[in-house]
Amino acid sequence: MNYSYLCMLNRIICTMILEKLSLINYKNIREATLDLSPKINCMIGHNGAGKTNILDAVYFLSFCHSASNPIDSQVIRHDEEFLFIEGSYQSPFLPPPSSTIVSCGMKRGTKKHFRRDKKEYRRLSEHIGLIPLVMVSPADTLLIDGGSEERRRLMDMVISQYDRPYMECVSRYNKALLQRNTMLKQEEEPDPEILGLWEEQMAIEGERIYQRRDAFVRELTPIFQHYYERISDCREQVAITYESHCQRGPLLDVIRRDRQKDRIMGYSLHGIHRDDLLFTLGGHPIRREGSQGQHKTFVVALKLAQFDFLKRTNGGNTPILLLDDIFDKLDANRVEQIVTLVAGEEFGQIFITDTNRSHLDQILSATSHDYKIFHIENGEVHV
Repeated sequence: MNYSYLCMLNRIICTMILEKLSLINYKNIREATLDLSPKINCMIGHNGAGKTNILDAVYFLSFCHSASNPIDSQVIRHDEEFLFIEGSYQSPFLPPPSSTIVSCGMKRGTKKHFRRDKKEYRRLSEHIGLIPLVMVSPADTLLIDGGSEERRRLMDMVISQYDRPYMECVSRYNKALLQRNTMLKQEEEPDPEILGLWEEQMAIEGERIYQRRDAFVRELTPIFQHYYERISDCREQVAITYESHCQRGPLLDVIRRDRQKDRIMGYSLHGIHRDDLLFTLGGHPIRREGSQGQHKTFVVALKLAQFDFLKRTNGGNTPILLLDDIFDKLDANRVEQIVTLVAGEEFGQIFITDTNRSHLDQILSATSHDYKIFHIENGEVHV
């Protein structure tokens, strides 16, 4: 693809485009180089073939870690000693010549080295937000079925992509929380002045975090409801409610109110580390209501809303969208609605995996955009 065409496409959709992806020893993929479409990239293969690993590598280049495994050494191919990932990107949001190369190399037993244009980052947090990305995968059902930490992680992941100081607040809060919990576990009575200092730090950072999360949920909810209505053909009513101890009054008072109970338990019972999102379908908690298809619709709509939100807050910089096996357990009408959405002009570069070629053919027939199809078999990629 020539550069002038790519620039024209970038001006239209204003997105970061991954032109080329190179992998060595990433999960089950020994070696692969993919020249990618600026619009739709389809990965076809049986379960376990490695198609999801391609998407995971794209995710890794945005967030500096795997979407499915927090232990870096475990994404190195079995019986190999190192891995290497490299992505070549083009975007009008980058300084001239509007291109950048992001790479990560790691040997077993050593830390990973994350680089942009061959210059290593001092802190990985400096990279987060450069390449906005949203991934929709079967694991997203944990947002409904899992604990509150899954839903807090969703908020943190989205907000950190457009608000760099946010994760610094989270880091300072977590440090203060850890110190307070350590003191609560001591056999001897903790020093009240020192304990009070950590509580003050928790309250200061916690209220900042709450304000950002509250603003995020308020803006995200109507976008999410719009996407759910589109996919479900307006058949159900859904809502998101943010629940936080900050809503009970000044956070410092809330934290100190049960200090003695915290001392008995050995950890902090109150604070923004207990925040949660309540997801409802027809006014009832969705985890106890609805079919598997409704649950799947809920998380797909939530992730598409996340995509839309990031696009708005990043000055029109359209995120890369990863759709991993999203059509399973959805009826034909909902599949058709999702196909219509993602084939539209508002989406930029898309990566899709599926075992069913007919779903992908349906998407490709609904769009006039450029596309490429990759066949994955036993960790090998074929065009």
